Amino acid sequence: MAKNKISDLRDHLFETIEALKDKDTPMDLDRAKTISEVAQTIINVAKVEVDMAKASGAAPSGGFFQLPAPAEPEDRDVTKHAHAIDQRRQLAAAAKSA
Repeated sequence: MAKNKISDLRDHLFETIEALKDKDTPMDLDRAKTISEVAQTIINVAKVEVDMAKASGAAPSGGFFQLPAPAEPEDRDVTKHAHAIDQRRQLAAAAKSA
Protein backbone atom coordinates (compact mmCIF):
# COMPACT_ATOMS: atom_id res chain seq x y z
CA MET A 1 0.00 0.00 0.00
CA ALA A 2 1.28 3.45 -0.82
CA LYS A 3 2.74 5.44 2.03
CA ASN A 4 1.46 8.85 0.89
CA LYS A 5 -2.06 9.79 -0.17
CA ILE A 6 -3.56 12.77 -1.94
CA SER A 7 -4.61 14.10 1.47
CA ASP A 8 -0.94 14.14 2.53
CA LEU A 9 -0.03 16.23 -0.50
CA ARG A 10 -2.86 18.64 0.28
CA ASP A 11 -1.63 18.93 3.88
CA HIS A 12 1.95 19.67 2.77
CA LEU A 13 0.79 22.35 0.36
CA PHE A 14 -1.28 24.08 3.02
CA GLU A 15 1.66 23.87 5.44
CA THR A 16 3.79 25.57 2.77
CA ILE A 17 1.25 28.37 2.43
CA GLU A 18 1.17 28.81 6.20
CA ALA A 19 4.97 28.89 6.33
CA LEU A 20 5.08 31.53 3.59
CA LYS A 21 2.65 33.70 5.54
CA ASP A 22 4.63 33.44 8.78
CA LYS A 23 5.65 37.06 9.47
CA ASP A 24 8.44 36.18 11.89
CA THR A 25 10.19 33.39 9.95
CA PRO A 26 8.71 33.07 6.44
CA MET A 27 9.70 30.10 4.29
CA ASP A 28 12.40 30.73 1.70
CA LEU A 29 10.78 31.43 -1.68
CA ASP A 30 13.09 29.06 -3.56
CA ARG A 31 12.11 26.25 -1.21
CA ALA A 32 8.41 27.04 -1.64
CA LYS A 33 8.81 27.06 -5.44
CA THR A 34 10.54 23.69 -5.31
CA ILE A 35 7.74 22.25 -3.18
CA SER A 36 5.22 23.62 -5.68
CA GLU A 37 7.07 22.09 -8.64
CA VAL A 38 7.32 18.68 -6.99
CA ALA A 39 3.63 18.83 -6.05
CA GLN A 40 2.71 19.66 -9.64
CA THR A 41 4.73 16.69 -10.86
CA ILE A 42 2.90 14.41 -8.42
CA ILE A 43 -0.44 15.82 -9.57
CA ASN A 44 0.49 15.23 -13.21
CA VAL A 45 1.42 11.62 -12.47
CA ALA A 46 -1.89 11.15 -10.64
CA LYS A 47 -3.75 12.54 -13.68
CA VAL A 48 -2.02 9.95 -15.87
CA GLU A 49 -3.04 7.23 -13.39
CA VAL A 50 -6.67 8.39 -13.54
CA ASP A 51 -6.63 8.54 -17.35
CA MET A 52 -5.15 5.04 -17.51
CA ALA A 53 -7.74 3.74 -15.06
CA LYS A 54 -10.54 5.28 -17.13
CA ALA A 55 -9.15 3.77 -20.33
CA SER A 56 -8.73 0.31 -18.80
CA GLY A 57 -11.85 0.35 -16.62
CA ALA A 58 -9.77 -0.45 -13.53
CA ALA A 59 -9.18 1.44 -10.32
CA PRO A 60 -6.06 3.67 -10.20
CA SER A 61 -3.23 1.33 -9.22
CA GLY A 62 -0.74 3.68 -7.59
CA GLY A 63 -2.42 3.63 -4.20
CA PHE A 64 -2.33 7.43 -4.12
CA PHE A 65 -6.10 7.73 -4.07
CA GLN A 66 -8.24 6.45 -1.24
CA LEU A 67 -11.12 4.83 -3.05
CA PRO A 68 -14.49 4.58 -1.32
CA ALA A 69 -15.88 1.15 -0.63
CA PRO A 70 -18.68 0.03 -2.92
CA ALA A 71 -22.13 1.00 -1.66
CA GLU A 72 -24.07 -1.58 0.28
CA PRO A 73 -27.13 -2.91 -1.54
CA GLU A 74 -30.33 -1.58 0.00
CA ASP A 75 -32.34 -4.74 -0.47
CA ARG A 76 -31.53 -8.23 0.72
CA ASP A 77 -30.91 -9.77 -2.70
CA VAL A 78 -28.11 -12.30 -2.04
CA THR A 79 -26.72 -11.86 -5.57
CA LYS A 80 -26.19 -8.13 -5.04
CA HIS A 81 -24.49 -8.77 -1.69
CA ALA A 82 -22.18 -11.31 -3.27
CA HIS A 83 -21.31 -8.83 -6.01
CA ALA A 84 -20.52 -6.11 -3.44
CA ILE A 85 -18.30 -8.52 -1.51
CA ASP A 86 -16.47 -9.45 -4.72
CA GLN A 87 -15.91 -5.76 -5.48
CA ARG A 88 -14.44 -5.19 -2.02
CA ARG A 89 -12.13 -8.19 -2.39
CA GLN A 90 -10.95 -6.93 -5.79
CA LEU A 91 -10.26 -3.46 -4.39
CA ALA A 92 -8.39 -4.93 -1.42
CA ALA A 93 -6.33 -7.20 -3.69
CA ALA A 94 -5.52 -4.28 -5.99
CA ALA A 95 -4.48 -2.14 -3.01
CA LYS A 96 -2.21 -4.90 -1.65
CA SER A 97 -0.51 -5.48 -4.98
CA ALA A 98 0.15 -1.76 -5.54
